[in-house]
Amino acid sequence: MTARHGNISRMAFLLRAALTGLALWIVTLVVDGIRFVGGEETWQKIGIIFVVAVIFGLVNAIIKPIVQIISIPLYVLTLGLIHIVINALMLWITSWITEHTTHWGLYIDDFWWTAIWAAIVLSIVSWALSLVVRA
Repeated sequence: MTARHGNISRMAFLLRAALTGLALWIVTLVVDGIRFVGGEETWQKIGIIFVVAVIFGLVNAIIKPIVQIISIPLYVLTLGLIHIVINALMLWITSWITEHTTHWGLYIDDFWWTAIWAAIVLSIVSWALSLVVRA
């Protein structure tokens, strides 16, 4: 791997994490019951959002494929609507990790209303951001 390829990979990772953080932040503005906790200053809050975005990305990369494979019968039974619940579960797991390992992170009040609604809004916001970044 060349140094240039490594720099592009790092920049792509940073861009993805920043866009995920932006999408999560927008979700906290739209959906009641989900918020970032911790950090007094603006830079601290931005850092918390970025770290939560990285944790969310890791949860999606490691846990989500396993859950999706186990849930194949539910995908068929619900005509794919279980995907929303799985996305909400990934948010819930991210919240649980940051809540139980630190005094900062993502906090979600309720799974069935807040996390489901947040997953729907996050999908829409992420889709819209992907359109803007491609342009």
